Amino acid sequence: MPDTALGLLRRLETGPRGLTDTEAAARLAALGENTPAPLAGPSWPRRCARALRDPFTALLLTLGLVSACVASWRTAAVILALVAVSCALRVTGERRADRALAALRGLVTGTATVLRRTDRAAEPRAREVPVADLVPGDVVRLGPGDLVPADLTLLRARGLTVREDVLTGESAPVPKHAAEPPEPGTDAQLCFQGCAVVTGSATAVVVETGPRTRFAAAQRAPVRREPSAFDRSVHGISWVLVRFVLLTPPLVLMAAAALHGRGVATLPFAVAVAVGLTPEMLPVIVTTCLARAAALLARTHQVVVRRLPALHDLGAVDVLCVDKTGTLTRNRPVVAAALGPDGRTDPEVLRWAAVGAWWTLQLADPPAPDALDEALLNAAGPVGEEYDGVAALPFDPAHRVATAVVAGSGLGRHVLVTKGAVEDVLDRCALPEDEHRRLLGLAARQAEDGLRVLAVATAERPAAVRPYRAADARGLTFRGLVGFRDELAPGAAEALRELTALGVTVHVLTGDHPATAARVCRDLGLDVGEVGTASTAMAAGGTGGVRIVARCTPEDKARIVGGLREAGHTVGFLGDGVNDVPALHAADVGIAPRDAVGVARESADVVLGRKDLTAIGHAVVAGRHSSANIASYLRVTLSSNLGNVLAMLAAGLLLPFLPMLPSQVLAQNLCFDAAQLAFAHDRPDRAALRRPTRLRPPAFLRFITGFGLLNAVADLATFAVLALAPHGDAALDDRVLFHSAWFTENLLTQALVMVLLRTGRRVAGRRRPGPIGWSAAALAAAGLMIPLSPLGAALRMTGLPAVHYLLLAVVLGVYALALAVARARHDRRRSEDGPSQPWVQP
Repeated sequence: MPDTALGLLRRLETGPRGLTDTEAAARLAALGENTPAPLAGPSWPRRCARALRDPFTALLLTLGLVSACVASWRTAAVILALVAVSCALRVTGERRADRALAALRGLVTGTATVLRRTDRAAEPRAREVPVADLVPGDVVRLGPGDLVPADLTLLRARGLTVREDVLTGESAPVPKHAAEPPEPGTDAQLCFQGCAVVTGSATAVVVETGPRTRFAAAQRAPVRREPSAFDRSVHGISWVLVRFVLLTPPLVLMAAAALHGRGVATLPFAVAVAVGLTPEMLPVIVTTCLARAAALLARTHQVVVRRLPALHDLGAVDVLCVDKTGTLTRNRPVVAAALGPDGRTDPEVLRWAAVGAWWTLQLADPPAPDALDEALLNAAGPVGEEYDGVAALPFDPAHRVATAVVAGSGLGRHVLVTKGAVEDVLDRCALPEDEHRRLLGLAARQAEDGLRVLAVATAERPAAVRPYRAADARGLTFRGLVGFRDELAPGAAEALRELTALGVTVHVLTGDHPATAARVCRDLGLDVGEVGTASTAMAAGGTGGVRIVARCTPEDKARIVGGLREAGHTVGFLGDGVNDVPALHAADVGIAPRDAVGVARESADVVLGRKDLTAIGHAVVAGRHSSANIASYLRVTLSSNLGNVLAMLAAGLLLPFLPMLPSQVLAQNLCFDAAQLAFAHDRPDRAALRRPTRLRPPAFLRFITGFGLLNAVADLATFAVLALAPHGDAALDDRVLFHSAWFTENLLTQALVMVLLRTGRRVAGRRRPGPIGWSAAALAAAGLMIPLSPLGAALRMTGLPAVHYLLLAVVLGVYALALAVARARHDRRRSEDGPSQPWVQP
């Protein structure tokens, strides 16, 4: 049973007269200041350690240390430099994003009016004290425009309404009253820190401060955040490859020891082969792609990416969950209909409602104009000034009506104009019972159509000589109904259509009535799909069109987002209130606008310069751009490297000598890695940006295995050619010739793979080579020129006889044709199977 007011005051060891200064100081020293615990960002060492948890980065670090242990200093230096560059880029990017948000942070500040006494015998005095100095047991006073300074229980209240959008996301004022005894299961007698008083006044006692308030509790993530789509997909692929990389050196060593008796001597070669299989440039390319896209978004669209991998997750998003209020609408009502008692349009209804709104604003002088009154005046134009205002009784949450009194047309006559909740206005009208029910049904149909309905009634009375009271609004004549809808956010319809065209399904999660949310979507010209409430069972995937889930609590939003992720979707969530923090943490990508509450911004991965869905579309495209380039790098480097490693293992078993010297393997890897830096600057085809991109480990591994085997076949064909080809110069060492020819063939095949296995781009689709074309050409030139150069001599390579170049050209031509055919079959099968099958869902 909730505490009565007296019981609560006794439990808090206070009273209606408030605390003494000594008591307040003692409690402040014991409990601390009334400020939420700040959300500190990770330190530099913590960020670096988090960057090193990436599987490929950790593997590179291990291989670098192994290379140092076997005195392969050049290899160790190159690998460790790559690790350091990758960590520095990632940490610097995240720190830059945090600095960009430093100016946006804001916590509850200001002063509060509190009753304090100098000692127990003194009379209490109302004084202004800093909000941070409030303690449980303080008695505070609230008025219009005040910010609730702590969690309070009301002792007395008169006409109090409070906006709780900072906690719930809904901006409609919530009536509050001091019930005695308190109503169980409701918050009507509670006010929470950070909420704003709209109307009325109250006296309340502080029950919780600082980190114990509901505002502060909402800042703490309820559960540990699950890995994002980027983390899950890359880690799934990474650990498979890591196991293969760790297995490769022992296989090479055992084969060399068993067949040729040179196990220990093969250790540098085995390490070089493991490095050759590892996509050592992945951390650099991933970070460069994401950092360039994040910088471009911040510069051109004011979108701050606080966590770089979130940009890849944005590219993979196929479901975007948004709130209705403030996202699809501008948090401001507009008049949609004015109906007479017969249900037909009647301008007089709007005129009388606007007259009442005008004189309520003029005579009651509220601290802030009522949103519905503003909407009435905007729709009706200049009305009300033709009357003389007499009195105004502003909206009372207890009676749910507002009344304005104006001078009538006759001498000594006054007209009462009453507007408010339909049931309360009809109760004040002189109507037969059946007419009362009919009008309630008319209002209900308007509400079912998604309108917020206001009833209007008037009455002409003799001029009163005493002040008017709420009880005077009786025996009214019913004039009609005014329906309001939320004003649509400019650009929301176009932005949602663009997101739909990008393959992103929009889910509206709102605390409003289902009909209200559906009406907003229809007004935006959107195709409304499944509509339900958080309490009803709805399929995780939903049907076509915008999916609406109404009557959502913060826990419901987080649960729905989690259910979508469990169903295999990559989910983005746009939220701006404390109530959205659980869902922001539950989503793959949490998105918040700049004007969101501080905790929502701190919880988000992406912060928008303004609450504009168009900016999300730009961010999604930028994420897909980066993801397509990262996918291109992965598919090219892993399929090529896998083919080379398989060929090297086969050659190690067939040849009486090492198929390639460790220094040659590392030189080849260095050339290939340098060429692949171009992927960070590539421009994918537009087709790759039209649908969500997501790495799918099983399909991806099948892809690199198939094309890796094709590459290995090309290498083995090169072995056969070299074995059967005439050796022109008898003085030419077979080993030198083999190493030189295979070095050249490897770089030429890798150049072909770069061009033919890019994501979403065919060779015929480009008029200009672009960065990948030029880089592949440079790689091919390196393969042909290095064996002829002094560097080739230092690496123990030499130029090939002319016949060898001719034979290699034949092998490469056949390989290029087979690669193009295999790529065409892969693309055709992917388009036939639909978006659920490809390794990257473009």
